[in-house]
Amino acid sequence: MDARTETLQDAGRDPRLDRDTSNCSIARTLEVVGEKWTILILREVWYGSSRFSEFERVLGCPRNLLAARLKMLVEEGILAAEAYKEPGSRSRPKYVITPKGADLVPAVMGLLQWGDRYRADPEGPAMLSLHRGCGAHVDAQIRCDRGHAVEPEDIESIPGPAFRLRPAE
Repeated sequence: MDARTETLQDAGRDPRLDRDTSNCSIARTLEVVGEKWTILILREVWYGSSRFSEFERVLGCPRNLLAARLKMLVEEGILAAEAYKEPGSRSRPKYVITPKGADLVPAVMGLLQWGDRYRADPEGPAMLSLHRGCGAHVDAQIRCDRGHAVEPEDIESIPGPAFRLRPAE
């Protein structure tokens, strides 16, 4: 336990239960990517789709929702819209992943890995994720900054720089 946590507990406040959650990074992230169609669009980008018509065809998402989600992903800097033009057609956007979007790969891979383990078809997963370099299966792992594999029970959560307590009742 760190000194800040001890001080809070000495004051009768439990940082786990009395914290202000309005500045939670998970909640803020879910405001952007916490909707089904958004995650499925990202999945399709990683599977190689880049055009509105491709997303519409594979997802079956209503056009208005698809347009809104793609617009939001571009506004958030997760995808970038680049113009392309087929001969005889007008210019249209194609959507490409940005570095900010690529940083979401571990989170989406974690969802995929969990789904493959607990929600896959009895025959197995619909798609496999393989390392292009060697062909081995890719999985999401949690590691500390020193490179150690970390199990969920070995993660300690302590107050960070933006930690705030809820006002006392």
